[in-house]
Amino acid sequence: MKLRIVPFLMAAALLLMSACSGTSNESSQSSSDASQSSSAVSSETSSEASSEQETSSSEASQSENSASESGSSSEAPSGPDGNVPYALSESARADDSYFDDAVFIGDSVSLKLERYTTQQRSANPNFFGKAQFLTAGSMGSGNALEAPSSESIHPLYNGQKMSLADSVKACGAKKVYIMLGMNDMAIYGVDGAVENMQTLIEGILEKTPDAKIYVESATPLVASKNIADHKLNNTNLNAYNQKLSALCQEKGWYFVNVWSTVDDGTGNLKVSYCSDPDDMGIHFTDAGCEAWIDYLYTHTA
Repeated sequence: MKLRIVPFLMAAALLLMSACSGTSNESSQSSSDASQSSSAVSSETSSEASSEQETSSSEASQSENSASESGSSSEAPSGPDGNVPYALSESARADDSYFDDAVFIGDSVSLKLERYTTQQRSANPNFFGKAQFLTAGSMGSGNALEAPSSESIHPLYNGQKMSLADSVKACGAKKVYIMLGMNDMAIYGVDGAVENMQTLIEGILEKTPDAKIYVESATPLVASKNIADHKLNNTNLNAYNQKLSALCQEKGWYFVNVWSTVDDGTGNLKVSYCSDPDDMGIHFTDAGCEAWIDYLYTHTA
């Protein structure tokens, strides 16, 4: 598969935050998450939160400016309701221990899931089993394929930046859940994002060949942020999911259609599940995370 990487300088599609997690949830960089990125921060200071808000507001403004420069801000047609031809069917609800050997890879959307999990574990240590997280704001399958460095997007694992393939191997996970794509649409397009995802997953399997791969669908934007002339819109995200589903069927990976449980019935993200409907329109509230996790518990293999 041909690797497609371009300089990571296009701010229009970038999401927020920079964060990571390993078994010790160590990090040397603050997360770029704020009201725009639905943070439920478990270990950050109030000064970091203020900095995050400034960063997210700037990036949101850049995204809106891109829409203005294109000459239109009309909404895109609502996408379908997230149906895909190949996806995990509903199953009996799993025990918490099912996720003991799982790791979740993702951008700022998944970072919110990590923080929600951390909150829940303060009252219920067994919540979501021993699932680990490798998340970073603005991470996509494209920039995740770049060489790790002190300046790269890669999340830390045990205080060290390394490739996702090396981090998965180091954490010992046997179930790899991966949700990326939001930060790839404007840079690589649908096909390029799918190609990079395939390359990324195959690299993980080279280092951990016995891992089960669970590709989580990209999730939709709220209707008001589903802009027709933006490359990041629900029509393109749905096309991306359709192609990821087909790729999973071809490769024998599992496709987990998270979109279907957060869809408002018209192909958009439920407003009640969105923490930033007036800004980016993509990040989740606690209620959205609860629905997401419930879906994962009841769609297993």
